[in-house]
Amino acid sequence: MKPRVVVTRNPPGDALRRVREAAEVWVWPENRPIDRMVLHTQIAEAAGLYCMLTDQVDTDLLARAPLLRVVSNMAVGFDNIDLAACAERGIAVGHTPDVLTDSTADIAWMLILGASRRMSEGIDVVRSGGWGEWNPSWLLGRDVSNTTLGIIGMGRIGRAVARRAVGFAMPILYASRSDKPDVEEATGAVRVSLRELLVRSDHVLVAVPLSAETRHLIGRDELELMKPTSNLVNIARGPIVDTDALVDALTAGVIRCAGLDVTDPEPLPSDHPLLDLPNCTVVPHTGSSTWETRAAMADVAADNLIAGLDGAPLPYRVPGT
Repeated sequence: MKPRVVVTRNPPGDALRRVREAAEVWVWPENRPIDRMVLHTQIAEAAGLYCMLTDQVDTDLLARAPLLRVVSNMAVGFDNIDLAACAERGIAVGHTPDVLTDSTADIAWMLILGASRRMSEGIDVVRSGGWGEWNPSWLLGRDVSNTTLGIIGMGRIGRAVARRAVGFAMPILYASRSDKPDVEEATGAVRVSLRELLVRSDHVLVAVPLSAETRHLIGRDELELMKPTSNLVNIARGPIVDTDALVDALTAGVIRCAGLDVTDPEPLPSDHPLLDLPNCTVVPHTGSSTWETRAAMADVAADNLIAGLDGAPLPYRVPGT
């Protein structure tokens, strides 16, 4: 008999067909996060779980899955999964790095440019009928070229953002656990402390994974260190930035603007104070939202899942599992 697999959302492309060839598959049929009680029921006899970043794979769920051998997360991050609990059970955990690097780096640049040049304010003015006669002082943003970019976390996405910054003639600072000599040679980036990065940068990009160490990495004290003309961009995970502190900083002019692909909470309620701030550009976690990237992510997740079911090494296994 084929092993049983639970898929918590219908992935794009050809991935599901490939999984069906290797396993007996049950798929959550709705276009919303799977009902927790349904997942509890379906996971009971499953050897594999193909899940999304919206699914919490915690000790409660794992306790209901005695046959589970592999969890394949269709995301580069894995903060939704209790890795220690999986490791204790010998459950392999896969994720999807590499394939979303360029699309996420592109959206980082969309936010750097859009927030700096007040794009969302301009769109709102046009749509509301407020576009009047030309005024030399109207909707002035800030230059991006030749300004300093600070990247917190020089992983795959940080490197891709840095490569793009070369075209804007930007000095690049980065904060990372270790030196990245290849990035330094290719882009002229300089490794500095987080404090120095915040003080010197015109644009601060958050590109680190969410962990206990990075939760609220950017809080009130860190925002106070930034220039009053600076731009904070978060493409990583919402809780890395203290949302209340960010609201206060944007309201008081501690920093000039922010561009967010991720928020805390997520999704952001329509009445949240961030959405009332004209100097905050928010998009709904769409960093990897292209047809090409999502299909590639689905395929990598399928590769991980099928390998785990076969007892083979996962192509992209989360370290420590």
